[in-house]
Amino acid sequence: MLYPSSTQNGVTPPRPQPAEQMILNRYRVLSSNTEGGFGTVNVCWDTRLQRRVAIKTIPLRVSGGPAVPVSTLDEALSEARTSSLLAHPNIVTVYDFETDGNDSYLVMEYVDGLNLADLLARVEGGVLTFDETAHVLRSVAAALAFAHENGVLHLDIKPANIMIDRSGTVKLGDFGMATLASAAGYGGARGGTVGYMPPEQIVGDLVDERTDIFSLAVVVWQCLTGSCPFSAPTADLSLQKLERGPIPALSKVEPALAGMVEETLLTALEPKASQRMVAVEDLAEPVIAYLGDPQEGKESLHDLIDQPAPGDEPEEDGVDAPGLLERAPWLPAVVERGICAVCAAAVCLPALRVVLGADVTPTLVGLAAVAAATCAWPPLGAPLAAVAMALALAVAGGAEALAACLALLLIYGAWWVYAGRKAKLASAALLLPCLLPAPSSGLAGLCLTPLAAGLTGALAWLFRLAFRACQAAAFEPGALVGLLASAAAEPTSWVTLATCGLAALACSALCQRGSVAAGVAGQVLCLLVLACGQLGPTLMENADIWTALATPYMALAILFTVILCIVTVLAGPSSQGQEGDDF
Repeated sequence: MLYPSSTQNGVTPPRPQPAEQMILNRYRVLSSNTEGGFGTVNVCWDTRLQRRVAIKTIPLRVSGGPAVPVSTLDEALSEARTSSLLAHPNIVTVYDFETDGNDSYLVMEYVDGLNLADLLARVEGGVLTFDETAHVLRSVAAALAFAHENGVLHLDIKPANIMIDRSGTVKLGDFGMATLASAAGYGGARGGTVGYMPPEQIVGDLVDERTDIFSLAVVVWQCLTGSCPFSAPTADLSLQKLERGPIPALSKVEPALAGMVEETLLTALEPKASQRMVAVEDLAEPVIAYLGDPQEGKESLHDLIDQPAPGDEPEEDGVDAPGLLERAPWLPAVVERGICAVCAAAVCLPALRVVLGADVTPTLVGLAAVAAATCAWPPLGAPLAAVAMALALAVAGGAEALAACLALLLIYGAWWVYAGRKAKLASAALLLPCLLPAPSSGLAGLCLTPLAAGLTGALAWLFRLAFRACQAAAFEPGALVGLLASAAAEPTSWVTLATCGLAALACSALCQRGSVAAGVAGQVLCLLVLACGQLGPTLMENADIWTALATPYMALAILFTVILCIVTVLAGPSSQGQEGDDF
């Protein structure tokens, strides 16, 4: 868990925001994006692989600036992609690199800890112990040695790009970003950060491994003294400081570092690249030998990272805690399959009793087969229920039964092709109202797009009428036709049909806005529309039955709406019309 004051790749931690923003239609933003020196970094949840990641969003041109030549940008992007292939325990792992319009997205490992800049700001005097500095130097040097062996330069080594996780492990991030920053018009020559760039990088000359060695030496100097010796408001002023060398001398700040450590660092900080060492090991090995034990430094950093920052409240650590669905990603699939299986089995039960006879064993076997098939593929629930009812009618025989079977299969076959096979909960949205004493369209609005939800809400009411009539008539065709004709003659049946479809459509339209608040509002609106459609005509005919009818209906409707609102909150924002995803 990141502390509220911790950062990822040099970006100040963002304030929590509603989890409603998506990146690349896959990554849910867990914390609000915060501007960094180049691009933005968000902590996100990978909805596909169920893990936390950090995503740097990189604009490919400065706002209002000239267009970047395509060839230059392609070369920079190519180098960034090449850098992303580096795999080393001291390098932040890059999972993906995508471009989308005017932005690029670097999807990388989420490092649970602080960056070195924040750690230096936390400790007294901004100084690390010798052991801690030795550990940082050994880790970053190992990362650079691996990168240089693979032909990759970093070109922006600074404390903000050095991450330390809770175990004390040090990781170097943002490989290849300096080149991309330069091509897109950010920063100075060849990217980089003023204060940590050597002269050849500032003036735009050729750079090589010795450029990274210089920047690493500046970071080590800062860890030992508490200040960056070449920090300046502009690149020109920094260049002047570079020409006269670091002031004050390291031995004056810390006399114990006089000798080999100071001499090695001064060699790495030579303004002329030709006078520096050519391998990062030539910087790291002699300095580490005199500084101390890197392993003790790692343990010390582990203890520092675990200490809360001044002013931090312990309970605030839970702001970014994974939610229920993040801790149990399998739960939505289990729940939705279970709901569909229960609904399908319950609706099929009366029909199976007619088809399979009074013997309990065949009926139980049939129910188990329906439930198993629906669990395997939830969209099968509604077709199985329709087929079971059609078979029960066919058993009764006669032309009326045949016509009813064909009509039932034709209507719901068309619905299934259009909407039922596309969403896992569509079968439950169609069948659940059959099991409730009052109409319900909230589930259709939650899991389907507006048009499909409206159609499902209306057909669910028709299916409920047919199901109740079949039960009352014991699937006898003559009695069934009479009951359906009687229901069709009632104006309230048509009003309810219209309001069920309208309620589902309105609910889905709000849910598809993509936020939790909109989803909850959609369920409330669905409840109000259904209440008006169900109670309005009855109250106009006889106001005296308000108490008898309204109280039980409203209690049940409100309870069901509350359940769907809870599901909406737990599930997070909608996937904007991507039917078939787990809720």
